[in-house]
Amino acid sequence: MTTLRLRPEGPADTEPIRQVLAGAFARPDLAVPPEVGLVEELRGSAAWLPELAMVAEYGGELAGYALLTRVRVSPAQFPALVLGPVAVAPHRQRIGLGTSVVQAALEAATELGERLVVVLGDPAFYRRFGFGPADRAGLSSPWSGLGEPWQALVLPLAVSGAAEPPPGEVVFPPPWSRV
Repeated sequence: MTTLRLRPEGPADTEPIRQVLAGAFARPDLAVPPEVGLVEELRGSAAWLPELAMVAEYGGELAGYALLTRVRVSPAQFPALVLGPVAVAPHRQRIGLGTSVVQAALEAATELGERLVVVLGDPAFYRRFGFGPADRAGLSSPWSGLGEPWQALVLPLAVSGAAEPPPGEVVFPPPWSRV
């Protein structure tokens, strides 16, 4: 039986994460996918939340990754999270690792009392976690014009009295502007 272990990223995981991202987002026209640089830049930014950078080890190999980093909903400056990138090594796709690592990241965020997560991605995949159209929550972003892929999820209350997310524009940290 192959063992699945979900945990926050550690210092020794940098290169294996880079390899998972490069494999998952590989394109023939790019030497290095932009998602690799995005994660590297986010690690050095104020948006980085190390406990919300989750890896999936499968059979002793780092094979999956899901990252939540800080964004803000303006004008209230409400703290929120953005999910992405999410990646699974190509030879380990379609066995549930992506679902597992995303669920682990969302559970960790809930435990920390986070209230709102946004994502730009396949609605069919993210719907299983409860994501829905971000415009229904009154959220806009540079990606709002893409329609259904721009999604939001209000996390369950883990902390009594936590504020409800307000509508507004989701403001991303500078590394996101280069994706």
